[in-house]
Amino acid sequence: MLERLGRGSARHHWMIIGLWIATIVVLAVVAGRGHGQTRDVFTIPGTESQQAFDLLQERFPAANGTSAQVVFESPSGPLTQPAYVAAINAAVANLEKVPGAAGVLNPTNPALASQISKSQTIGFATVAFASNVTTLPKSTFDALRTAAQPAVDAGLTVQFGGAVVDYLNQPQSSISDHADAIGLGLAVIILLVSLGSVVSMAVPIALALVALGCSNLLLKIIESHATIGQVAPVLGTMIGLGVGIDYSLFIVSRHRQNLAAGMDVESSVARSIATSGSAVLFAAITVCMALAGLAMIRIPYLTTLGLSAAMYVAVTVVAALTLLPALLGLLGHRVNALAIRNHEEGDPSRSAAARWAHEIARRPVLFCLVSLAVLLTLAAPLLKIDLGFPTDSSAPTDLTQRQAFDLMSEGFGPGINGPLLVTVALSGPPSAGSAGMTAVTALATAIDSTPGVAGAQAIASPTGNAAIIDVIPTSGPAHPATADLVRTLRSDVIPTSVANSPIAVGDVAVGGATASQIDLTDLIRARLYLFIGAVILGAFLLLMMVFRSLFVPFKAAVMNLLSIGAAYGFVVAVFQWGWGKDLIDLQSTGPIVAFVPVMMFAILFGLSMDYEVFLLSRIREDFLRTGDSHTSVVNGLASTARVITSAALIMISVFLSFVTNPSPTVKMLGLGMAVAVFIDASIVRMMLVPATMELAGKWNWWIPSWLDRVLPHIAVDRPEPDDPPATRIHAVAPARQPVDVSS
Repeated sequence: MLERLGRGSARHHWMIIGLWIATIVVLAVVAGRGHGQTRDVFTIPGTESQQAFDLLQERFPAANGTSAQVVFESPSGPLTQPAYVAAINAAVANLEKVPGAAGVLNPTNPALASQISKSQTIGFATVAFASNVTTLPKSTFDALRTAAQPAVDAGLTVQFGGAVVDYLNQPQSSISDHADAIGLGLAVIILLVSLGSVVSMAVPIALALVALGCSNLLLKIIESHATIGQVAPVLGTMIGLGVGIDYSLFIVSRHRQNLAAGMDVESSVARSIATSGSAVLFAAITVCMALAGLAMIRIPYLTTLGLSAAMYVAVTVVAALTLLPALLGLLGHRVNALAIRNHEEGDPSRSAAARWAHEIARRPVLFCLVSLAVLLTLAAPLLKIDLGFPTDSSAPTDLTQRQAFDLMSEGFGPGINGPLLVTVALSGPPSAGSAGMTAVTALATAIDSTPGVAGAQAIASPTGNAAIIDVIPTSGPAHPATADLVRTLRSDVIPTSVANSPIAVGDVAVGGATASQIDLTDLIRARLYLFIGAVILGAFLLLMMVFRSLFVPFKAAVMNLLSIGAAYGFVVAVFQWGWGKDLIDLQSTGPIVAFVPVMMFAILFGLSMDYEVFLLSRIREDFLRTGDSHTSVVNGLASTARVITSAALIMISVFLSFVTNPSPTVKMLGLGMAVAVFIDASIVRMMLVPATMELAGKWNWWIPSWLDRVLPHIAVDRPEPDDPPATRIHAVAPARQPVDVSS
């Protein structure tokens, strides 16, 4: 099927190219009519924090709204000085007029004395907004700064924090704005060196850009109908560029080898799509399967991120199997035009890669032990991983929300930046709410006396059918003690307090942003192993059907886990322990963002299959032709080493370019995936895979006869039409003398 698709696309190249151009035009028109935008909306179905959010949304929406903090610091003397009070009052009057503001809590109000620190030098006003932060215009942040100008004119230091500021005042970097262009530029250089021709280099770049453009337009259309996280387009661009260039490189390299062997253009394209193209298709299916598997975590935000990224991969592989052969058919032998060096491929058996493969074959045990030692050493920090979510304490120091966070911590303790919100559902009409509020007050007193709580205050809703208890922990939002406090309140303090009151335990929930992040982290921890197991099982079954082997999929699963574990360990050492953080302009350390390991696993497990399938398909193709395990391993590695190395360098360049992004989360994803690809393509594919396959020998391709008959046949490789019939894979291959390919 793929061979017919490749031949037809090459033969009718103008029709295929025209269809792609028409597709882009249609998508651009539809996307231009939409008004969607990316939004970070975290819902965690089935958790107590979500229960609290839903209750407030229904009965006490004013307490569930978005807010901003305006933090004042006096250069000398207390904020209660008349001049400072007048300036703050003027600023508050202006803040009340900011479009969308529903009310402002003024720290100079005697009833709100708790909003001024004990030192009297730091205070804050809270600006409440009735609408969701994602619906506020970008000008809202500028309006806040303008409104606070009277306090600045009076000599006060004014900083801004809260959810509104976090959303509207994203860190900017002139370099990060061009991260995709930087990655693309590095890819151009690598392709030129690898392929040795300007035209050959341009084909993968063009394919990747077309696929990326279509994917971005599709995402824009989807944004108008679904909630898509802000990381989605960055993640999609990162993956789309990488796989687009990699997939094209695999196919173009095979096409050029076929042309050099004397094939005509159409046959060469058809053969390339049937072999390298099928390996690319299988790898893409594995990537999409792993990304779609994020739905098993049952967190909508992660599900949409995974499906969005899978969409980029799906569009790319469709382009690689249709548009790419059309471009190659259009170019013909001109694919080697504008050469910067001789494009003729040398004899793989006499290459440096062949000599390296032969060296591994001579000492497989040594290379296995060395590879395992390196991987396990890199993975060691993973044992100390601390999952959580970043706070403004990890934001760049020049951002106002970081400075507001530090001022609030200094004046009121670290817990002020991560309050908990205990919600209570009350029954009966407002007039009957007094008994319920008495119980709420008693609950607030019990919470206030709990170790780890700096203060607790009960507030009733205007209708009397709900109440909240604002709880300030003594520890910061990302500190483990805060998570322990949430668990203590839920399992001990609240059940004990409401045992003899008119409030049922089910009517009380601990929520708020901090509790939501704790619930999210706990949920990911609980379901991570199920997700990993499902992805590994799915990949195992696919590899078993493709390569008709038990050892190959088992080895692939173990080695992918080792390479990803080593990447996790590297991320922990840099982002949690701070090793070398200055090299990537990371200004502070903190917990590993809870969804990053999940996203990394989904992406990297799939991407690592690119190299695994490409290498193994060439090894098995040679084995089917020769029946010699030793020779097939050496020849397979010799034939694919340059392409795998080039593809890995391209992927690493694209991922590393996103380390320039000021967001610690994007840095974490970019660096983690770049390191993982480097480890996978160097230590695993170039050392551990050939060494273990050399040790396994004839058992590489063994499968029980009954299982071979039951499993569906999926071929990503097959001998050339004039090759001898393939050896039966479930039978033991005939013993042959090793061939010295280095001579």
